[in-house]
Amino acid sequence: MQRNPVGWFEIYVQEMARAKAFYEGVFGVSLQALESPGMEMWAFPMADVPGASGALVRMEGCPSGGNSTLVYFSCADCAVEAARAKAGGGCVFKEKFAIGQYGFIALVSDPDGNMIGLHSMQ
Repeated sequence: MQRNPVGWFEIYVQEMARAKAFYEGVFGVSLQALESPGMEMWAFPMADVPGASGALVRMEGCPSGGNSTLVYFSCADCAVEAARAKAGGGCVFKEKFAIGQYGFIALVSDPDGNMIGLHSMQ
């Protein structure tokens, strides 16, 4: 079976309500609660299509921000989501820029200090 390299991602946060509002607002989606012992999890929409899904996680003893993992979200035009990130309480680390034949990316941070990547072909 062929698979994409990423099977799941988790973004650790400290204030779930704020994080949930940020990601729902930036990407125009509704996150769904996942039952998990010892932690609060809200999953991004999952579909039976290529690509990975993941969740926001709040767990005692797991800090947010400052990690070395960068998750890229696919977008139609990453500049749109970057603007939403800023409006939603995050900050834009690097505005949309070209990465050659691979399209464009922008880098933003959520209100918990987690940096995420935004990727688009236009």
